[in-house]
Amino acid sequence: MPPTGPARTALRVCPLCEATCGLTLTIEGTTVTGARGDRDDVFSKGFICPKGAAFGELDTDPDRLSTPLIRDNGELREASWDEAFDLVAARLRPLIEADGPGAVGVVLGNPNVHTMAGALYPPVLLSLLRTRNLFTASTLDQMPKHVSSGLLFGDALAIPVPDLDNTGHLLLLGANPLDSNGSLCTAPDFPGRLKALRERGGTLTVVDPRRTRTARLADRHLAIRPGTDALLLAALVQVLFDEGLTDPGPLTAHLEGLDELRAAVGDFTPDAVAAACDLDAEEIRTLARELAAAPTAAVYGRIGSCTVEYGTLTSWLVDVLNALTGNLDRPGGALFPLSATDRAPRPPAPGKGFALGRWASRVGGHPEAKGELPIAVLAEEIETPGDGRIRAVIALAANPVLSAPDGSRLERALESLDFMVSVDPYLNETSRHADVVLPPPPPSRGAHFDFAFNGFAVRNQARYSPPAVPLAAGSMDECEILARLVLAVAGMHGADPSAVDDQVIDRTLTKAVEDPLSPVHGRDPKELAAELTGPGGPERRLDLMLRLGPYGDGFGADPAGLTLARLAERPHGIDLGPLKPRIPGILRTRSGRVELLPGPIAADLPRLRAALAAAPASLVLVGRRHLRSNNSWMHNVPALNGGSNRCTVQVHPTDAERLGLTDGSPARVTTEAGEITIPVEITDTVRAGVVSVPHGWGHDRPGTRMAVAHARPGVNVNQLLDGTRRDPLSGTSVLNGFPVELAPV
Repeated sequence: MPPTGPARTALRVCPLCEATCGLTLTIEGTTVTGARGDRDDVFSKGFICPKGAAFGELDTDPDRLSTPLIRDNGELREASWDEAFDLVAARLRPLIEADGPGAVGVVLGNPNVHTMAGALYPPVLLSLLRTRNLFTASTLDQMPKHVSSGLLFGDALAIPVPDLDNTGHLLLLGANPLDSNGSLCTAPDFPGRLKALRERGGTLTVVDPRRTRTARLADRHLAIRPGTDALLLAALVQVLFDEGLTDPGPLTAHLEGLDELRAAVGDFTPDAVAAACDLDAEEIRTLARELAAAPTAAVYGRIGSCTVEYGTLTSWLVDVLNALTGNLDRPGGALFPLSATDRAPRPPAPGKGFALGRWASRVGGHPEAKGELPIAVLAEEIETPGDGRIRAVIALAANPVLSAPDGSRLERALESLDFMVSVDPYLNETSRHADVVLPPPPPSRGAHFDFAFNGFAVRNQARYSPPAVPLAAGSMDECEILARLVLAVAGMHGADPSAVDDQVIDRTLTKAVEDPLSPVHGRDPKELAAELTGPGGPERRLDLMLRLGPYGDGFGADPAGLTLARLAERPHGIDLGPLKPRIPGILRTRSGRVELLPGPIAADLPRLRAALAAAPASLVLVGRRHLRSNNSWMHNVPALNGGSNRCTVQVHPTDAERLGLTDGSPARVTTEAGEITIPVEITDTVRAGVVSVPHGWGHDRPGTRMAVAHARPGVNVNQLLDGTRRDPLSGTSVLNGFPVELAPV
C-alpha cells in the first residue's frame, strides 16, 4: 500500500544484526519510508549500515506473509488465527501424549535472538514440552565458544569480549567485522572502533585465509591455511611458556592447571606448526612476544575459527592466551559484560560446573552440548524408524534447509513428518514444508529489547523501543503467537495467552522472595507482581528482569535503580558504564577457579597433535560474509540484493590458471558428499589453495514465495556437506576448511 498520512519519526533499535544500532525511522501513516542512524543513541551514536538503511524496505516487503497458512488436502491456504492454533493443538498434543515429548523436535533459528519474543518464549516452550530433541543455529556457528566458556568458567554464557575501545593490541582470528558488524561482540561501528585503535597507536593483527576488508585495515595479516587456527594459538601459548613470557598478574590466584597446561602444549612449537599453518615460525614467535609485551591486548576469534574441525580447541585457546598474558578480565583486554537483565552479582562461590554429553541422540549417539543436539543430525532423527523417532517439528524462525548441511536430505525428511509448524514471516525453503505457518508482523510493529546481545556488548547499556507502528488489522504480535503456541503444546489451548507471562512472573517472584540474597527476600510475590508496569505480559516480564537485575531498583530497594518506566523515559537508551572485571564472581566451576585444562579439552588435544603430521589438502573451501545480508536473511530485499552481495566461488589467479577457469564462467565444486555449479570470481583476496563461497544462498527451490531471492538464487554451499564433518566436543558442523575439487563446466 502507498504511504498515507503526515510524516513522523520514531526511534527503533535495529534487529538485523548483532551491532544493535539505534535508528530514527521516518513513518508516513503506517508505512516506514526511511531510516537513518540515531545520533543521540547512547551506544551506536548515529552509525548505520546498509541493512539498517533498508529497514523500511524489509518492513514493507510485499512477500511477507500477513495471515497464517494451513495445509489443506496437501496445499497451503490462508486461514484465520483460530483455525491455525486449533490445528496445532489438535495435531501436536495427541502426538505428544501418545509417543512422549521426544516425538517433537524443536528447531530455533538465528533470528530468535533478535526479538523479544524469541528470547522470552522458547525457554518456556522447552520447559513445558520436555523434549531433548533441541536443534539450533548454534551448532552451525558459535557452540564451540559456549562449550569452551562452560569448561573454563563453568558457565556457557560467560563469554568474554574484547575491550575494543581501550585495548592496545587486537588479534582477530576468522573474523571479518567490517562485513559482519561483529559477532559474540556487540559493537556498533566496529570499523570505526578498529580505526580508532590504529589512530591511538595500537596494533591490529588479522589471521584469515582471505584478505578481507578487515584484513586490509590491519598492521599485520597472516594468511593462514584454513582450519589450523588452533595450531597457531597453541604455538603462541608454547612460546609464552618457553620464553618465560606468561604473566597472568592478579588473575593468577584464580587460575588452576598452569603446570598441566604447560606440559600439554609442549609439542606445539612454532617450528612444529609452521608447515601445517603455512606460516613462518619466526613470525609466530614475534606475534607471541608482541602480545606479551603490549600494555593491553585482546584475542578474539569468531565463526571462521569456530566452524572448523578444532573449533572448541581454538575457542579455548583464545581465552587461554588472554589469561596467560594477563589480559583476561581486565580493562583493555577481554572482559565479561553485565547486562541489565542478567542476574544481579552474588558472592563468589564454587558452582555446579559444566558437563557435556548428558544425553545423546537416538540414532547416531551424538552427545548433547548446552542442551542441544547437532542440527546436522536432524534428518536422521526424523528418517530412522523406531521408538523415539521425531514425528513432528516446531521451527521458530529457522531455515535449516539452507543453513544446515545437505538441505536436500533434510527436505525429504521434513516431507515425511506427521506434522510441522513454522513461525516465519516468509514461505521459504523450510517453512514451505510446514502444515501450519504462523507469520509474525514486520519489526516496526513490535517492541524491542536486546536480551541476548547486551550480554556480549562492549559497553554496558540498555535500550528499549516500543512499537513504532500499531499492529495491522488481522495480524498478531509475535509474543502472542509464541504464547499461544506454548499453550497449544502444553494442553492449555484456548487459555488467555497472558497466562504464560503470569505463570513466569509468579515462578520468578516466588523464587526471588525465598532467596536470602535477593532484594525482595521475604516480601509478598503478589504485591510485587502488582507493581510491574508495561502494556502487556512481555513488557511486565522485562520490567521484572530489570528490577531484579544488577542495576535494578529491587522493587524500591534502590529508588534510583532501573525499571522499564525509567528506561522508556530515555528513548535513546541509558549508558550503564564500561565493562569491569568480574572474576571470581562470574565463575561457576566446581573449583571456583578458571580451569585452564579441563578434562574434555585435554582428551581432545591428541587429535590436534595428529594434525601436525597430516598432509594438507591441495584445495579447501571457506565461507564469507556479506555486509548486506545475515546468513539466509534479507536476500528478498531489493536494496540489499546486488552489488558486492554476490554468490560466486572466489579463486586465486594461480589456481584459476592451473585449473583452466575463467572469470565469470561456471565451475563445478565437488566433495565426497555432493557438488554445486557456481560462477567463478578470480581474485587475489583469497590465498592460493583456498576457494570461498558465501553461506545462506540457494533460493531456487520450488514452492517458496520470495520473488526477489528466487530471481537471483545463488547456490547452496551446504550441499557439499553431508553433516558427518563435525567438531566432536561441540557437535558444530565443519563449514570451513574442508577439501574440495574444482573444475570448469
